[in-house]
Amino acid sequence: MVQHEDPQPLQQQHPTPAVVHFATGNKKKLEEVVAILGAGQKLPFTVDSVKIDLPELQGEPEEISREKCRLAAKAGLPGPYIKWFLEKLGHDGLNRMLAGFDDKTAYAQCIFAYAPGPGVEPVVFVGRTHGRIVPARGDNQFGWDPIFEPEGFDETYAELDKDIKNTISHRYRALDKLRDYLLAGAPQGDS
Repeated sequence: MVQHEDPQPLQQQHPTPAVVHFATGNKKKLEEVVAILGAGQKLPFTVDSVKIDLPELQGEPEEISREKCRLAAKAGLPGPYIKWFLEKLGHDGLNRMLAGFDDKTAYAQCIFAYAPGPGVEPVVFVGRTHGRIVPARGDNQFGWDPIFEPEGFDETYAELDKDIKNTISHRYRALDKLRDYLLAGAPQGDS
């Protein structure tokens, strides 16, 4: 199993394709991923969205990401549980679950798994941003952003300017590692 959490770039074993497929049906998530990956540079590959139904797996987040990546690559082409909590409880319900706890610290975690095709062991890129759970504030359109206040800020993800969020978020931290990995295997030139 390959997992990349340290600042040293991983050695690219397969060339980066011209198009990287991102398994999501969430347009806002795709916009954020493209904005973060391309921040300040023209990428030698494009990112497109592929909506694919994958099973809701159980286990550790890294292994869930790795297995979903395998399944997506095999099919032609996922926080594993937060979507279901939000659908059932909403932001207020998530806060009520924490009402009995003094410590509201948390971390936002994003895990991207990448495989250039079927039969190739996925590489996992983990990004974390520490913060705390707060009563919902800000735009209510993007998942749990209204209830997560990143460490060092007085605003929730939902209240932060998108450009600021995209330089501190858990998604940014994981995508920064993925970008470095993909660029290392991309053809060099005037793409």
